[in-house]
Amino acid sequence: MKPTISTSILSASDGAAFEAVNPKGESAVLLVCEHASKHIPASLNNLGLDAQTANSHVAWDPGALAVAKFVGSTLDASLIAATVSRLVYDCNRPPEAAGAMPAKSEVFPIAGNQNISTEEKAARVNEIYLPFTNAISDEIAARVGAGRPTVIVTIHSFTPIYFGEKRKVEMGVLHDEDATLADAMLAIPSTMEVQRNQPYGPEDGVTHTLKLHAIPNGLLNVMIEIRNDLIATVADQKKVADELSLVISQALVALRLEAPTTEATHA
Repeated sequence: MKPTISTSILSASDGAAFEAVNPKGESAVLLVCEHASKHIPASLNNLGLDAQTANSHVAWDPGALAVAKFVGSTLDASLIAATVSRLVYDCNRPPEAAGAMPAKSEVFPIAGNQNISTEEKAARVNEIYLPFTNAISDEIAARVGAGRPTVIVTIHSFTPIYFGEKRKVEMGVLHDEDATLADAMLAIPSTMEVQRNQPYGPEDGVTHTLKLHAIPNGLLNVMIEIRNDLIATVADQKKVADELSLVISQALVALRLEAPTTEATHA
């Protein structure tokens, strides 16, 4: 059943469209998690999805928020995370992109996104995308005003099987036209199978946040993709987050954005 939308998608019970974690963090790193939540507002009648699909990777990036929070805690970094499913609005896509409110995700048709009215599209943009992306812009502006360096790191996860094909890559280090931070991170040995711009790259339209917030402001940036079977438990999430935190720290030291620490120097 299609939802009946007048002017509002979110109700008071849905809360805000984004969550700010550790907003006073002192690290230069600003973490972003666009696909942190599988929450679908009640006004959208679950987008017509069955429970299995609504809880699957189609609706969000499983494990990504937990990893981002662990990294934020380790680095003392601030985090801005979306609180609404990417099927309602994908905050890593601009409003004009077909994937912003996808009618189909992988092989799954999204009934509630079929033939969305202009009014409903505008409501989703105004209530979900704009508050989220404005929160990032405001945070960057505040840091620039305070003379603080800022590095944008977005955290995502991906499914180990896509269109029936197994993926061997375990972590992707993605970048758009600015590969500075990605190059520094890729130069550091990892226990994982790490690849550049895999399993997606800029040609797939996945670097919107980097292109909108980092590159125009001259900020170092990177997008991280982690295979979600490797971060299915709390223990695994922390293990991957610990390694990612160390790699980020070592890369920033190499780029002279952070002073060396005992851990970064001897790890």
